[in-house]
Amino acid sequence: MATNVFLSHLVRRDWLTDGPLNELIAPYIGVLHRRRYAKNTLSGYRRSFGFELSIESGRLGSFARFADQRGAERLTLELAADWARASRYPRPISWARRIEVLRGFAVFCLRTDPHTIVPPRKLFGPAHRRLVPHIYTNDELRSLLEATDRLGPPGKLRPATCRTVFGLLAATGLRISEALKLTRADVDLEAGVLDIHDTKCHQRRFVPLHASVTPHLQTYARLRDQLVPGPRCGRFFLRDDGRAVDRRTILYALHRVCHQLGWQVRGDHARHRLHDLRHTFIVHSVLRLYEQSDDIEGGLPTLSIYVGHAQVVDTYWYLTGIPELMAIAAERFHRYVRGEPT
Repeated sequence: MATNVFLSHLVRRDWLTDGPLNELIAPYIGVLHRRRYAKNTLSGYRRSFGFELSIESGRLGSFARFADQRGAERLTLELAADWARASRYPRPISWARRIEVLRGFAVFCLRTDPHTIVPPRKLFGPAHRRLVPHIYTNDELRSLLEATDRLGPPGKLRPATCRTVFGLLAATGLRISEALKLTRADVDLEAGVLDIHDTKCHQRRFVPLHASVTPHLQTYARLRDQLVPGPRCGRFFLRDDGRAVDRRTILYALHRVCHQLGWQVRGDHARHRLHDLRHTFIVHSVLRLYEQSDDIEGGLPTLSIYVGHAQVVDTYWYLTGIPELMAIAAERFHRYVRGEPT
């Protein structure tokens, strides 16, 4: 096993087995650790690449167990393809992402076993493509927030926490990590401004709230302080025991509410995602720009800054052709064809 303390958390013993391929996984992760550490500062590495290596280690551990069950002594194309298709997500893109992890490991194995087969990069097609998100309609958003009352138990903070988090994501486009990391000091309930300083790109920004949003945060804060008078942390969103609410809790609540409402997912993802609320905010914001302003070119960079993107092209990635946007595009095209101003 790796001697580095941080690396030892990535290569967990319960992920690995005693098979021949397993013996190469820890050294391989060690190589990735040294390469990526060399390219990044320690703080940036721990935040970004530590998570990626943890996922990679888990997938390779899964592959090692699969190989042991097959009695395999080396990585072959058949073994790689069978393991990729054994993913619990029966989609080619999921298989392709598993192959992507194995390719680097296979190249590493070639150093000691020249008979190792490196799976083709596009054995199951591209590993990365834009999956169409579920864009919530305004009616769906209202139903989602109203349905949080069913989460229960009565008289507890959980329903209000879930409702307020869902509403904040839909009204600001925050990433779920940004919302859950908010402290009381980060939320200015008088000015209606959020201080976002622990972001994906490690950049700080201030997020002004719409006038309709602040009262809901104020209501939640009063209820939180009433039901949890002795919090165990300084986070804004809390569980009933006073600890910080986590992403898994909020995601479970979203899945439960959507199931109770009988909703089917639109788009390419298997289940409803919290990140779809960010997609929804950006799409609806662009729709309002088209409906209320002629300065689309000026509005998009402002929107990009508001949601914390490093460049405006990152915001384009979030655009989805909902019927309302496509209708506007079609109307503008007809005006263009007729020689009229668009």
